[in-house]
Amino acid sequence: MKKFLSVALLAITVFSNTKAQQRTPAQQLILTNEDSLHAGKSQNNRTVISGYGSASYQRNFNAGFSQMNLDRAVLFVGHRFNEKIAFFSELEVEDAKVDGSGGEAAMEQAFLKFNLNDRQYLVAGLFIPRIGILNENHLPVNFNGVERPIVEQLIIPATWRELGVGLYGSFKNAPVNYTLGILNGLNSAGFDHGSGIRDGRAEGRDGTANNLALTGSVQYKPGDFLFQVSGYAGGTVGLNRRAADSLNLNSGGFGTPVYLGEGDIQYNHKGFSAKALFAYISYPDANKINLAYAKNLATGMYGTYAEAAYDWLYKKKNKGELISFVRYEMLDLNSSLASNSIYDGTEKQSHIIVGLGYLPIPNVVIKADVRLMHTGPQNSALVINPPPNALPYQQNNQFLNLGIGYSF
Repeated sequence: MKKFLSVALLAITVFSNTKAQQRTPAQQLILTNEDSLHAGKSQNNRTVISGYGSASYQRNFNAGFSQMNLDRAVLFVGHRFNEKIAFFSELEVEDAKVDGSGGEAAMEQAFLKFNLNDRQYLVAGLFIPRIGILNENHLPVNFNGVERPIVEQLIIPATWRELGVGLYGSFKNAPVNYTLGILNGLNSAGFDHGSGIRDGRAEGRDGTANNLALTGSVQYKPGDFLFQVSGYAGGTVGLNRRAADSLNLNSGGFGTPVYLGEGDIQYNHKGFSAKALFAYISYPDANKINLAYAKNLATGMYGTYAEAAYDWLYKKKNKGELISFVRYEMLDLNSSLASNSIYDGTEKQSHIIVGLGYLPIPNVVIKADVRLMHTGPQNSALVINPPPNALPYQQNNQFLNLGIGYSF
């Protein structure tokens, strides 16, 4: 194992002085039928089919366990009614099948798009707001590594979609894009220790609409750079007033609020690019939720990462892309504690991911990477009835990931 770690660290040293190659919103290509429909290039009264998916293999070295999984298969169906109105939908199946042991079949999108003019449009329905980098750009050919960035899974939940209305626009005389949206709120009863706000999302199913949320973002694209800030603010208690009062919770549109702020920078020039992201969640009334639902939530959570990579085939036409990359991630799901929460060192983590991605064509990718994980120590006060065969907690672990992905 020491030799294994030495090789990984050597790769980190080699690649740490390069900059990442990755598609960014500043250089979106028409690679799928969904892209074509979104850009208004499809014909009127035409229905289009698109999709994406991925499969993976992972070896957990501490557990001595390997697993293979069809992570997701997504089918997109859209229709352009006329030059002003189009429909977008995505149906996703996770983990190959749905039964009592797991898996999920869910709508990832289902919204109408109304073009207001050549710089503004509205969306209404189930849509993905512009928060972070991955949320809108989650196709497996659009990000490096077999796994999505950990920070954009636990701090900014990946493919975070809700029901609502959003306005998208750009300035006429400046390289600036912006969004504004109003959505259904989160459900604090679903929040959990170790997963942040992720399990409080409705994702289109019985969303709590007594409470609401606002989102917004601004992008600035000077030359090869892309700067973005985005945010979310919303209530987390959708109960009626009597039920909320019985739990000592504040209800209403923005009662018991949660706030998320995010900023990121992306750079892309020829075969080189780089990106960095920071996100923070503030949940001031976490102590009330802990009392009401017997949770162990924190008042503050943060995550940050930086990535660098290089496309070795950039100068060779029609040879595809061969991308080497390194990413460093750091997060803490209990960076500031509520008065009644218990610190869990295992939720303070750092990850180093080193890998390769080969795209023979822009719509197909083959990936391989190694992830080195380090956490804080385990808090024995949080270990209740461990199984008799439980091993001592190890703060360091290594994972080998292999994967394939496609989009069309």
